[in-house]
Amino acid sequence: MSISWGYSPKIEKYIPLGDFPTDKYLVIAKQAIENLGWKLSHISASGIIAYTPLSFQSYSEEISVRITDNFALVKSECIGIQMFFNDYGKNDANLEKFFHEFEYVEYHLKDIWEEILNSFHEFVATQDDEYFEKAPLTVKNKIKNVLYLFYPRKGYFVTPILIILNIIAYGMFAFGSVFIYRMLYKSGASYELIEKVPSYFGANSRELVLKGQVWRLITHQFLHGSLLHLFFNMYALAYIGLMVEHKLKSTKYIAVYVLSGICGGLLSIIFHELNYSIGASGAILGLFGAFLALLSNNAFEKNASRAMLVSTVLVCALMLINGLRGNTDNWAHVGGITSGFLICFILITERIVLQVYFRFASAIVVVLVFAATVLTFTTNYEPKKFFALERAFKQNSKDYAGVYSISMRLTSEERLRRVNDYGIKVWERNRQIVKQMNVLQLNEEHALVRKYYEKITDKTLEFTKILYLEAADDVPQYKAKLDTVMAQINKLKEEANKNTNRHWGY
Repeated sequence: MSISWGYSPKIEKYIPLGDFPTDKYLVIAKQAIENLGWKLSHISASGIIAYTPLSFQSYSEEISVRITDNFALVKSECIGIQMFFNDYGKNDANLEKFFHEFEYVEYHLKDIWEEILNSFHEFVATQDDEYFEKAPLTVKNKIKNVLYLFYPRKGYFVTPILIILNIIAYGMFAFGSVFIYRMLYKSGASYELIEKVPSYFGANSRELVLKGQVWRLITHQFLHGSLLHLFFNMYALAYIGLMVEHKLKSTKYIAVYVLSGICGGLLSIIFHELNYSIGASGAILGLFGAFLALLSNNAFEKNASRAMLVSTVLVCALMLINGLRGNTDNWAHVGGITSGFLICFILITERIVLQVYFRFASAIVVVLVFAATVLTFTTNYEPKKFFALERAFKQNSKDYAGVYSISMRLTSEERLRRVNDYGIKVWERNRQIVKQMNVLQLNEEHALVRKYYEKITDKTLEFTKILYLEAADDVPQYKAKLDTVMAQINKLKEEANKNTNRHWGY
């Protein structure tokens, strides 16, 4: 079994016909395909296109027999995106089955040629002989090698430009961020400053977009975090671009790409308070959504649509499931594919009777309304400011440990000084920090933590002031009060451990 490798794995066989009539060859091929249970999509004087059933290895394959220059070009090509860039031998197996069945059919039809050929000629006379230039894999067939993926041509003009722009943007981002990181580390910059580096290049951010930097909803689509991230996104973009662009045409294709990328970014900021988001996957999933809209609107022949629908749904499901692993902005994927379907549906469906410019206006209005809703009703929480204050709070709390190491052999004045410095002053500082926290917009979890800090500060300050009185009087009369307040502090910690996902050790 021969395994076919490549971007779009396929196997082609050129069969010289010589004196063998082309119509006879096509009749035999048609019958062989039907015997094998493959779904016929197109039959004309120029050739045949059919699709195999769903298979685990490669979803479905397009089987075509095309007559050209007294040759029959027989091809089996994978439709869906191939894992590990090979067809697992499926294409070779398909052609082996076809040629074996071809010989069988040729032998059994030898006595009824005239009747079959007459019927065949009557049928193909009603068919579109130029269908091969409109078939789903038409543009893919023109990709001779990987370099062709970067070359704009009719029906595949915008996609290679987007691929090149993404590669350039990645290079600028990769080299630029490395340079900035080195400068910041050398200068001893704070963690807060270092973690902002992606934002300098246009990464999506809830905080910044809600502050008015809405242009990030576009720029984040051209940034990628690694070569692997870039590679798989551009692989998916090339695949879906070859399938969709020639159907949508350039203007609609660009509209779907950009608008669905924006919608993916908007959905992302609803669910992500902190992280910066980068990558073209939201826009690319938008094109997959557009592909589903095309399939649902009969943009392709029925059997072709069925084969491509199965492979596309499986690919989309795998991409969304992969996003559940973490470290992936799956909400951008969901927003992209959903909005891509809706936008494309508005642009192409015959169920809505509108002029082209009204269709574009309607799609833009839908996105603007969604954007306005998100930007108006999404709360701009301030977790970064909260975390900075929390770090200061915790550092003060560590200083409080000095209170527990005060020796009774010290003089009364020294004990008072230490209780004041390591205790009262520490928690007075924490009280000021809590006041700063109270003016921040926080989500429910962080608001619970803030409430805990407020209560624990009041109680620990109360406890420390009693310690101060005990050190001043040098008598054990305050022990009962200290035990009561300490029990209250421990109860606060237990309640906080139950109500939050943190462990409180102070």
